[in-house]
Amino acid sequence: MSDLHVSWTEYHQLIEKLAVKIYQSNWEFDQIVCLARGGLRVGDILSRIFDVPMAILATSSYHGPGKQSRNSLTFARDLTMTTPNLGSRVLLVDDLVDSGESLRRTLIWLDRHYGFYTDEVRTAVLWYKACSVFAPDYYVSYLSDNPWIHQPFETYEHMNLADLVPATTD
Repeated sequence: MSDLHVSWTEYHQLIEKLAVKIYQSNWEFDQIVCLARGGLRVGDILSRIFDVPMAILATSSYHGPGKQSRNSLTFARDLTMTTPNLGSRVLLVDDLVDSGESLRRTLIWLDRHYGFYTDEVRTAVLWYKACSVFAPDYYVSYLSDNPWIHQPFETYEHMNLADLVPATTD
């Protein structure tokens, strides 16, 4: 497995390319649902570009530092949103599709909890790994070698807050 290192500039360019792909499909949607944490930044920017509301669904498959369990996925009790309902067409956004289980199971969760509102849900990610069992509707990069992706915000996961405090001069 190789590594893919992504800068902030590249990250934002990928989001813009994803927006173009969605736009060029001529599919119109009422709301974006982004999966927290990875899909938050992507969903926020797409929400601004398309001028549609954004809902957030917190999910977690990480249990402890550096550990991921693909068999265990925890969902928040509900969506966080500012609209009375989702609308009939929803764009589900995450940063990447790795195993595909998170997106697949999220679609099931959305249908069970909000299916009476929606007619169609499509999915969008920046990176689509070949090892995924789920194919997203929209993606920017297909990664046939399934690299570990180092995203620019990961530096905050290893940051020591004491290092951020400016030194005082007396």
